[in-house]
Amino acid sequence: MKKFTTILLALLALAMIASPLFAGGGSQSGGSAAPKTRVFRLADNQPDGYPTVLGDLAMAKYVEEKTNGAIKIEVYNNSVLGDEKTTIEQTQTGDIQFIRVGLNPLSSINPVMNALAMPFLFRDRAHMFKVLDGPIGEELMGSLQKQNLLGLCWFDAGFRNFYNTQKAIHTPADMVGLKIRVQESALMMDMVRFLGGSPTPMAYAEVYPGMQNGIIHGAENNWPSYITAAHFEVAKHFTVDGHMASPEMVLINTGVWNSLTDAEKKIIKDGAAEGARVERAAWLEAEVKYEKQARDAGSIITELSPAEHKLFEDALAPLYQQPAYASYADVIKRVRDTN
Repeated sequence: MKKFTTILLALLALAMIASPLFAGGGSQSGGSAAPKTRVFRLADNQPDGYPTVLGDLAMAKYVEEKTNGAIKIEVYNNSVLGDEKTTIEQTQTGDIQFIRVGLNPLSSINPVMNALAMPFLFRDRAHMFKVLDGPIGEELMGSLQKQNLLGLCWFDAGFRNFYNTQKAIHTPADMVGLKIRVQESALMMDMVRFLGGSPTPMAYAEVYPGMQNGIIHGAENNWPSYITAAHFEVAKHFTVDGHMASPEMVLINTGVWNSLTDAEKKIIKDGAAEGARVERAAWLEAEVKYEKQARDAGSIITELSPAEHKLFEDALAPLYQQPAYASYADVIKRVRDTN
């Protein structure tokens, strides 16, 4: 009897210890199952610590906290999910749920994106964000829904400049004969042609070896990319021409968006806004930091005079009259009229 009592007490103790492990686990007594965490992927082609990646992570953190872990966004940067073209396609199909990408690659699936990527369109950064954070920016974020994408926010990507391995560039005449890497965008190719260069579409990861091996002579990008991709090591000549601002977007697959509740959609939008706030602040700091790093590393920086700068503007002005871009004249006028 004593042995039986001992065994019974042991079983009761075990049950008391085990019961908390199964609490809320959907037992037959009517308990409901804990909500299942949905894990989404966000693709970015930039390295760790890059401003856009910091923005991605800030968005992911906000969403996970505000949904109490019910939605988790995992950031895959460094192009681990593929190049921009590939990850855009994967986001369209829903294999990837979110992407951070620039206007130029998006123009291949929705040409109206070229309207904001036209050369020398924005007067300065303040003008750019007045446009992006207003009705025009909202319209363009929504214009990709036929391509199964919905824009959530705008990131800063600075102003783009030319750099090369050969010589200082002061005027468009200096571009003649230079093979310049461009993104896979008809606008980018036309722009380099109008300046006298030879445009060469190429994946971002191939630019460094391309310049190193002489396949191309140069590229065009912003200060952070020039440094973080180590392009300064092989392309010492950097011209501060600011020929184009190419703002970037965080987008979501529309199927995923439509699967969310209204409350979840608000959290995602608010999270994107928080990501944009973090990214834009980080961008300003990065520009200062990386320009200094380029100068300290011995890059030959060419600052254009007003007269030289106007030569670039004049060379690219006819681009606006080309049939492929003239169709966006109304959007361009609205941008220029924004004060």
